[in-house]
Amino acid sequence: MPHASPLFVAGDWGTSHLRLYLCRGRETLEQRDGPGIGALQTSPETVLFEGIAPWIAAHGALPVWLAGMVGSRNGWREAPYAACSADASRLIDAILRFDSNGHDIRIVPGMSCINSFGAPDVMRGEETQIIGAMALDPTLAGAGSRVLVLPGTHTKWVRVRDGYIDAFHTSLSGELYALLRDHSTLARAGRQRASGNALSDNPEAFEFGLERARTLVEATLSHVLFETRSRQLLTDMTPDEALAFLSGLIIGQDVRGALSLFDGALGAGHVVPVIGAPQLTELYRVALAAHGIQSHAVDATDATVQGLCALGDVARRSEVSHGVAS
Repeated sequence: MPHASPLFVAGDWGTSHLRLYLCRGRETLEQRDGPGIGALQTSPETVLFEGIAPWIAAHGALPVWLAGMVGSRNGWREAPYAACSADASRLIDAILRFDSNGHDIRIVPGMSCINSFGAPDVMRGEETQIIGAMALDPTLAGAGSRVLVLPGTHTKWVRVRDGYIDAFHTSLSGELYALLRDHSTLARAGRQRASGNALSDNPEAFEFGLERARTLVEATLSHVLFETRSRQLLTDMTPDEALAFLSGLIIGQDVRGALSLFDGALGAGHVVPVIGAPQLTELYRVALAAHGIQSHAVDATDATVQGLCALGDVARRSEVSHGVAS
């Protein structure tokens, strides 16, 4: 009778949240949440072990695999970036491993590259989601080039070639939208304040923003953003519609700019995985469809957990083959 897969803890620890999962193999058994690295009131070590205390009481010491900003210089311990290109095995070679309170802790490194503009670029946490997406859909790791997009505060456009994370570009789309929404005059031209449901409740305004970004091919983003304000002052655009329009402009230009990256691989006929939170992935899927590009959504949490599970599998196989205890 085969032995059951070992229990371990998988953790997605970003700036704003901590999500911990008790896993066996690729199966998630339980979940616990906590504060992100940017909101800690005590040490990361204390937060982690308070979070998994019930699992330790039930099962004893557990291996812990963590991804995200926990490995940044502002996190628990810095895990230096692994350089492109890398697959799961190369990420394992670069992983940060240490003991804490008798628990085997591993932090997945982020990745760095020199992008096609000749500039340094970095990501941390997305590499694990990409490994997870390939575990969920092994065809992504096949021969040839595929482009994935991971929308968020800092959206990542990533090329996977022959199963390796080969190159990527960062877009400031999410942070730019939040800054303009909260700290600019663009969304506050009228007396009425925008509601929290501006994007989901105004798809036509979002698509209008996409259309403007798609058709004004000679215009840079800075030359079209002011429409968000002027259309409220001189037309019937409401503050809610203005926010959706603003999102459409930013995401539309993000997608349009990505078309020329990676030697045009984005428009090469492949279905593009969009990895992220459901509402944001849907906006990017609409924007991609406006250029005739098919896509499918991959939940970011699922991708992270599956990525950590896949990395754990690779590490255990390597350790067994080299006679190293895990």
